[in-house]
Amino acid sequence: MVALLCQSHALVEDVPGVGKTLLARSLAAVMGCSFRRIQFTPDVLPSDITGSSVYNQRTADFEFRPGPVFTQVLLADEINRATPRTQSALLEAMEEHQVTVDGHTTVLPKPFLVLATQNPIELEGTFPLPEAQLDRFLIRVTLGYPSVDDEHAILLRFEDDDPFSRLSPVVTADDLIRLQHQRGQVTVSDPVRSYLVDLVRATRQDERVALGVSPRGALSLHRAIQARALLEGRSFTIPDDVKALAIPVLAHRLIVTAHARLRGDSAAAVLSRILDATPVPVEDDAG
Repeated sequence: MVALLCQSHALVEDVPGVGKTLLARSLAAVMGCSFRRIQFTPDVLPSDITGSSVYNQRTADFEFRPGPVFTQVLLADEINRATPRTQSALLEAMEEHQVTVDGHTTVLPKPFLVLATQNPIELEGTFPLPEAQLDRFLIRVTLGYPSVDDEHAILLRFEDDDPFSRLSPVVTADDLIRLQHQRGQVTVSDPVRSYLVDLVRATRQDERVALGVSPRGALSLHRAIQARALLEGRSFTIPDDVKALAIPVLAHRLIVTAHARLRGDSAAAVLSRILDATPVPVEDDAG
């Protein structure tokens, strides 16, 4: 939801069977949005995503037939199994919310959300996402295994029939677009903004980091904390918003040094320590 309110996209990385596809389908259903799924394999071509121009014998002209990217919620399943050329076909759609084919540009429907998935195991035959494409994802998350109580609830919920069939829209696309505009009106105070900037700049100065967070990453975190505040019913952000979203928004934008990787330090672990070392603004007695 944070990615959606920021008019951006989310990368979900987890093992098979934890509900990534069901999450995307359910999200589209309750939002009343159109949904398409692309199962990425090495033989998927860019035109299989964006669409192509087809010659119409009746009109003696070429007509554009849109691909599955022309939807409101797109599930890019196992995106790292596609070739780099095919992965790059999504770049313009994700960044500009439009597609250009044969010199003709077509705007994508609004809202537009890409939920891409990656499988952290079975990496044979995969193509790691380049940094430029990773940077297009506002947030990178893992679902993880459910708790004991949640797993019992899942078994009870699915023992009769598929509850997905009972889902109905609770908002409209116009409601979501309105919320996206409201997100931009959420106040980010000077102390919170300074805290965010200090955190981002600390990633560029840490000896364990080869490549720190870019200005685009800082802007992404700025937008994300506005979205989190709006989702929690606030018109202002707080330092806890930065703490909650720093790792999912920034960790996939870091490149740690080879020495840090040899010691077993992941980007998330390094960022967590940077987060602990960055002073947090506190409210004084005068408020």
